[in-house]
Amino acid sequence: MTKVGIKEIAAKANVSTATVSYVLNGTRNVRPKTRERVIKVIEELNYRPNDIAKSLKSKRTNTIGVIAEDVTVFNVPEIIDGINEYADEHDLHIILTNLRLHRRVGHNYSDVDAYRKYAESAVNDLLSKQVEGIVYIGVHPRDVTGLINTYGKPIVYTYCYTDNNVSIQYNDEQASFDAMKYLVSQGHKRIAIISGLMDSTPSRLRFNGYYKAVTEFQLPFNPQYIKIGDWGLDSGYQLTRELLTLPVPPTAVLIMNDVMAVGTMRAAAECGFQIPRDLSVVGFDNREFSDYLTPRITTMDLPLHEMGYSSMNILTGIINETEVKQGEQPLCKLLERESVAPPRPE
Repeated sequence: MTKVGIKEIAAKANVSTATVSYVLNGTRNVRPKTRERVIKVIEELNYRPNDIAKSLKSKRTNTIGVIAEDVTVFNVPEIIDGINEYADEHDLHIILTNLRLHRRVGHNYSDVDAYRKYAESAVNDLLSKQVEGIVYIGVHPRDVTGLINTYGKPIVYTYCYTDNNVSIQYNDEQASFDAMKYLVSQGHKRIAIISGLMDSTPSRLRFNGYYKAVTEFQLPFNPQYIKIGDWGLDSGYQLTRELLTLPVPPTAVLIMNDVMAVGTMRAAAECGFQIPRDLSVVGFDNREFSDYLTPRITTMDLPLHEMGYSSMNILTGIINETEVKQGEQPLCKLLERESVAPPRPE
């Protein structure tokens, strides 16, 4: 196949190469008839501009690298969609790399050495493609300081963070407080919490929101209402059974993710508690299945799309050396469904 360039287009359209260049780049006015003739030849020859060659001249590629720790984890696709929306609006190109960490290391994200090589390889590959910056998407909010070296290229982290780089996170503490405030508005005072593992930053922040609400709304503080789970369905099930067999069980429970909330629903049914008549439930994350259960779970929706969009906005500001102020942390939104009701009169 003969390689088509602007010389071939100019010859067939009977114009100068400079005129073809003006049409392609829109740098100067070209008479309408001449422009139409050039465009027609471009279409006939199926010409595609060499973006790499153009970028060498301008020293800009308008390309952003995105490293996702695992695209199969629930939070990642919506963040990527926010990134893509920003890219579409600002005529940027995206190169996406999937580390597949969940398949490679499971939930063992604390063992950084087990996946450092995958992250380093992804960075090297993106840098070889002349990306102007990188967005790194975690599968779990945690400190990934020292995981990778971008060799001076700007990077923004989201759904994880480092000591020295910009990161975009949602406000876990406020989300937990808002969930508690909603339960209090429904008349609940005996509110339990099933947390995730306390070595998790989201767990600690969400517990802070819970305790802040207990203090602010002067709720009875019962240590027996505080349970530490492991994010899994079985822990939600077992811990809920412990709560419901207390001499004075809670009338509501705030659960740190929707997966554990499913375990809560199973345990409540086995213990003869009807949701929401006997026990109100609020989950976290707005997992897709939470809207299909019976009853549908009231849950906190994470601002994932906004996080992706904001990450790109901050990153391009750094690249262009323009001042882009990082606003307040995006807020979660309570989705009222069917798993909360006022407590029964005693």
